[in-house]
Amino acid sequence: MRIAVVTSGGFDPTGQGRVIPALLWLVERLARRHDVQAFQLHNSGGPTAYEACGARVTELRDLPGPWRKWRALARAMRRAGPFDVVHGYWAAPAGLAAAVAGRRLGVPSIVTLDSGEFSALPDIGYGLQRTWRGRQTVRLACSLATVVTVCSEHMRALARARGIDAQVVPLGVDRGVFAPGAPRGDGPPWRLLQVANLNRVKDQITLLQAVALVRERGLDVRVDIVGRDTLDGTIQDRAASLGLLDAVTFHGFQPSDRLRAFYDRAHLYVQSSRHEAAGVAVLEAAMCGVPVIGTAVGYVADLAPSGAVAVAPARPAALAEAIAALAADPARRARLTDAARAWALDRDVDRTTMMMESLYERCRLAVGQFENR
Repeated sequence: MRIAVVTSGGFDPTGQGRVIPALLWLVERLARRHDVQAFQLHNSGGPTAYEACGARVTELRDLPGPWRKWRALARAMRRAGPFDVVHGYWAAPAGLAAAVAGRRLGVPSIVTLDSGEFSALPDIGYGLQRTWRGRQTVRLACSLATVVTVCSEHMRALARARGIDAQVVPLGVDRGVFAPGAPRGDGPPWRLLQVANLNRVKDQITLLQAVALVRERGLDVRVDIVGRDTLDGTIQDRAASLGLLDAVTFHGFQPSDRLRAFYDRAHLYVQSSRHEAAGVAVLEAAMCGVPVIGTAVGYVADLAPSGAVAVAPARPAALAEAIAALAADPARRARLTDAARAWALDRDVDRTTMMMESLYERCRLAVGQFENR
């Protein structure tokens, strides 16, 4: 098949910049058996093209407005095509552009919703459901797409609440990159890990407040936070105000090949997000045998209660209680670890690839049957 993958971002000529590793693993596996071309709607240095993961990546001119974006995409697909299927990641702008271009070119389209499409958090300015334009973008992308997919059952439930029927296709991780290391000794100190960019959706403030409460109980915990700082030091300032500078280490962005060392020394993986459509880092932790505690969104919601401990978002006391309780219960940690790892292995990138290939083929055949009538 000839597959066009459309994204807002996630590719980078260096392979180490602002990439989305799970998306790159999927593209690499698809490219082993198919002709894959990726079209990226945002770029930092102007239009360019390069090879990545066995696919041809074209970064289009960064145009304002959805209609100019889909016109540019349709032109690029005509030049590079024809294609059997077009797959857009995230509703805005890539999903909508892919669905419109697919209609214009007579190509079946898949739109994957893996962000804030069904979220509305006005206090932090997040989620497409906050505004009329955002809601219309999601509705239009879904109505024009041949198939809509999401990555978690949690996200599927949010889609159903908005009247959208979506199929679940997890965006899995590479089991060759993430696997259990040597057995960990118990704390103290207890090492907590979070892999997420510092922003208000990931809500590291709640994580820090929970850690402060745990330490007030006399439990020695240390936290490693891996991710880009998008808040200009706000989270670090809060750590200082809570007296946690000796307990929290901010490691900034780290490429995937360096993450394994962080998972290997962690006792608990802690998610504090206000919203997650999925949360690939939870799968990485599960693959590496790290017990997961987190807010009941995305994959944590799917895993709980047998494979993760889930608490309500923005509840530091509940998160602190969960951390302290799990640190004191080795038998429960072992049960959660085994269940979560089996669950993550069943949803690895090879399973994702197989599911996507099947979906692409069904869409292609359905269009062919329709055209032959």
